[in-house]
Amino acid sequence: MIIDLPPSWADILSPEFTKPYFEKLTAFVDGERVAHEIYPPESDVFNAFRMSTYEDTRVLIVGQDPYHDTGQAHGLCFSVRPGVKLPPSLRNIFVERKNDIGLPIATTGFLEPWAKQGILMLNTVLTVRAHEANSHKGQGWEKFTDHVIHVLGARETPTIFVLWGGPAQKKKALIDTERHIIIESAHPSPLSAHNGFFGSRPFSRINESLRTFDAPEIDWRLPGDE
Repeated sequence: MIIDLPPSWADILSPEFTKPYFEKLTAFVDGERVAHEIYPPESDVFNAFRMSTYEDTRVLIVGQDPYHDTGQAHGLCFSVRPGVKLPPSLRNIFVERKNDIGLPIATTGFLEPWAKQGILMLNTVLTVRAHEANSHKGQGWEKFTDHVIHVLGARETPTIFVLWGGPAQKKKALIDTERHIIIESAHPSPLSAHNGFFGSRPFSRINESLRTFDAPEIDWRLPGDE
């Protein structure tokens, strides 16, 4: 497995890479790539860390495992490359964006402009076998991404943790809620969006929280917004 992190994250996370659990994880993922089609491509697995440095991360959006259909996953949770059809969860995110802050349903699902503003868009599991959801669950990624949450939470800089759905909300135990802000709701999946995601106003709440930190707000616009 190619581990290509920018210096800020490499300095913080490199001790994890020599631990037995991560060496076992690396062997598992490498073996999976030999035997199966795995998403995202190897060069994209750590893209979230390339978009938002350790020092600049102000918001963490916690996803689950990557999209598992062809051409979708590229290392940012919920995001797809330009030209890829919007997955249902992402379309629901855009519906809530429209209802919350008035922006139209986006024509692109490419969320890199959000990531580059200090939003770490991190799945809890970073790889998946093609067309098999959760197929890399329980192999060690969760321990690694829990550590990422821990190191962000250990900073003096306040961070906003966005937890959508039950698995993400279990991460609350890792977060010091006296220093950081948690924004949580149901997952945007069609199975749960009507049970608390719609109407949760995450976009305006994130910016309200950033204002309390005297931090710049997020510009939630995307290319192609009318």
